Amino acid sequence: MIPKEILKKVKRLEITTRGLVNDVFSGEYHSVFKGRGMEFSEVREYQIGDDIRTIDWNVTARSGSPYVKIFEEERELTVMLMVDASSSGEFGTFEQLKGEIGVEICALLAFSAIKNNDKVGLIIFTDKIEKFIPPRKGKSHVLRLLRELLYFKPEDKKTDIGMSLEYLNRVAQRRSVIFMISDFISRDYEKQLRIVNKKHDIVAINIIDPREMELPSIGFIEFEDLESGERMMLDTSDPEVRKLFKNESSASLVKREKLFKSMNVDSIMIRTDQSYVEPLIKFFRMRAKRFR
Repeated sequence: MIPKEILKKVKRLEITTRGLVNDVFSGEYHSVFKGRGMEFSEVREYQIGDDIRTIDWNVTARSGSPYVKIFEEERELTVMLMVDASSSGEFGTFEQLKGEIGVEICALLAFSAIKNNDKVGLIIFTDKIEKFIPPRKGKSHVLRLLRELLYFKPEDKKTDIGMSLEYLNRVAQRRSVIFMISDFISRDYEKQLRIVNKKHDIVAINIIDPREMELPSIGFIEFEDLESGERMMLDTSDPEVRKLFKNESSASLVKREKLFKSMNVDSIMIRTDQSYVEPLIKFFRMRAKRFR
């Protein structure tokens, strides 16, 4: 039985995201993510300016006057939320942990999808597939996904993005919009990303905490890798230590962004010390301009 506090969190998530979806994201989402193509709707009499290539010659021959075929966008999409549940998501030095922000973003995307009558599925992964829920439509289905995200306790701590992408490629038979929500602290997933990106539309949502990028000067600190359990002591009052840490972190981030760009994978950077709403809106609007 799901605890009452989890049900309350789900309700809060629904209330929090409802206004954003109705006011901002639903329209932006619709304009950015197109359907699978055009499907036949009906025929009507030819009007001046119609494309002659759309003339239905069979109906025209029977009626004695020209008729054209009308096509509409086949709107339905399949959206897959791929959520990194490894232990690095339990890090955060501001109001929320990286994983908590990831769940809120999932809620926003899922409610936007069902408002546009799209299907939503979920893959939760660490260094193995922890949970798979096939795509379905409807509010009750989205609420189930959110309950799973809030209630779920992963079995493993580490991350294997390459493995998760291989699994996605097996279970997602039709072209889908993939939102991968992670801090992307993982190795050797370039090959799998390239393969999946040829079939699907992938958006990488990279959640970072400022303290992963730059250290404050507060003396000796013991650090623990949440995934491996490895510990080390650093003297953060040493300028050289802080500089080395910042340079290595920046280099990793730049390398990741170059990888995404080289494959034409859209990416959104979310910081734990800032609102995630503005970066998402900026992404949707930039992408809408690109596909006009």
